[in-house]
Amino acid sequence: MKRQRVRKALILISFFLFPVTIFYLSPVLIIEGASQGIVVGSFMIFTLLFFSSLFFGRAFCGWVCPGAGLQEICFAVNNKPARGGKSNWIKYYIWVPWISIIILMAVKAGGLKKIDMFYQIPYGISVSHPHAYVVYYGLVGLIVVLSLTAGKRAFCHYVCWMAPFMIIGTKIRNFFKWPALHLETDKDKCINCKTCSKNCTMSLDVNGMVQKGSMKNSECILCGECVDGCTQAAIRYSFRAYS
Repeated sequence: MKRQRVRKALILISFFLFPVTIFYLSPVLIIEGASQGIVVGSFMIFTLLFFSSLFFGRAFCGWVCPGAGLQEICFAVNNKPARGGKSNWIKYYIWVPWISIIILMAVKAGGLKKIDMFYQIPYGISVSHPHAYVVYYGLVGLIVVLSLTAGKRAFCHYVCWMAPFMIIGTKIRNFFKWPALHLETDKDKCINCKTCSKNCTMSLDVNGMVQKGSMKNSECILCGECVDGCTQAAIRYSFRAYS
């Protein structure tokens, strides 16, 4: 499908730009900046991801994230499903202490008083000094190792510090039920071929969701593989109020 070719091209381009953008997604610089009362680039990006998720869920993960491009490259080597389940909670055990540290540092600094989008990012390019290569290849190595050992998009499931922002935003959206991008299903059209589950980049039981008549899942990244792979059009995108 043309849509999937476009999606994969976008995340590949995003991965190739990762040496430029990696520090704009840094969980460390946001702590360092908070300790000095500075709102850094990653603080602004994470805030934007939260607000975007109120209307677009985790579409960033499926269509824009640089880590997505690298992980889907790894599908050629290991296309086995990630375990998911209770293991998905690992990222929250990382996220909650991290957020707590950011808040603590900001309070100790007397609040956030300054905005510096390019804090510790000379010339606006992340990998511009030798030490930055250590960070870059360290993160790339972690993503690759998890992909090759723990299955498809294991980094997204277990480690990603950005995912909880969007998951919380999506749950808020679902609670208030305002119009937003999501998946819907017509289970009467389903022939139970389970192609949707096989194609899912996040290793979700999409077929089971179709049979229940609800596509709500906090790990869904709206990549649309299930939509475009369904020969019966039993799954579709929608931007109306989520019932």
